[in-house]
Amino acid sequence: MRPAVTRVAAVDCGTNSLRLLVADGEDGVLRDVERSMTIVRLGQDVDRTGRLAPQALERTRLALAAYAGRIAELDVDAVRMVATSATRDAANRSEFEAMVLATLGVEPEVIGGREEAELSFAGAVSGLPGVREPVLVTDIGGGSTEVVLGSSDGVLAALSVDVGCVRLTERHLRDDPPSPDQVGAAEADIRAAIAAIRRSVPVEQARTFVGLAGSVTTVAALALELPAYDAERIHRSVIPVGRVRSVTSGLLTMSRERRAALPVMHPGRVDVIGGGALVLRVLMDALEIDEVTVSEHDILDGIALGLAAR
Repeated sequence: MRPAVTRVAAVDCGTNSLRLLVADGEDGVLRDVERSMTIVRLGQDVDRTGRLAPQALERTRLALAAYAGRIAELDVDAVRMVATSATRDAANRSEFEAMVLATLGVEPEVIGGREEAELSFAGAVSGLPGVREPVLVTDIGGGSTEVVLGSSDGVLAALSVDVGCVRLTERHLRDDPPSPDQVGAAEADIRAAIAAIRRSVPVEQARTFVGLAGSVTTVAALALELPAYDAERIHRSVIPVGRVRSVTSGLLTMSRERRAALPVMHPGRVDVIGGGALVLRVLMDALEIDEVTVSEHDILDGIALGLAAR
């Protein structure tokens, strides 16, 4: 019996990965029970076709079926699944929604960019007590990047822009390694997105810059020269912009084979990590940010916190 504790399951379905967090929530604090991630690349070709590919839907279904089994085994009280950029953009999103309902037993919530940003912020700050406020949180995903400024009192401003590691790779970074012209075209897309961010988010007010999600944590692991991916060492690490620049340059000039051999590299990120790192580097340079504080807590934690609070 867990009389004062609610056990929740949060599922985040992004453009590149499907993730599960089962946690016990009590008095606004989460205690992890289990975290899982599967690279499903749901957003495969969505930028080009406007539709979720059948093979991408099947990869997602198989991973989701495994998650559903674990949720049942762990005696969860409540489940919430959210889907973000790739699903928002897809003309056949009803197929995805029907598949999720049949597989997981709950309907997915296809959330907008603003809510995605707010959930990412809530998850990030929950894992970084004591940081200087206001905090500028950036969540670099597969299809989009969320930028949100806020404090312990709540979100002040937020914007979601359509630049992410999968979208940029499919659109521009096609060669192995990408050509300078391809990198330049991707950078132009990012700078256009940053112009939109400046119009909506008063980024100059931020006292701490926080980066989330797999692209950022992988860049941090490489900057720290870790012998293997170590979430505990990555979480709350502070990476100077110079190290972000050098890691990004390296990723964009090495072959796929060399990227795959890096000891911290998840196999599902090998093809798209250059695009994600480029978003982080261009953002820090354009906004004149000296360092990024890295968080392993993100939208998944935000979903779970909100669910437990209900």
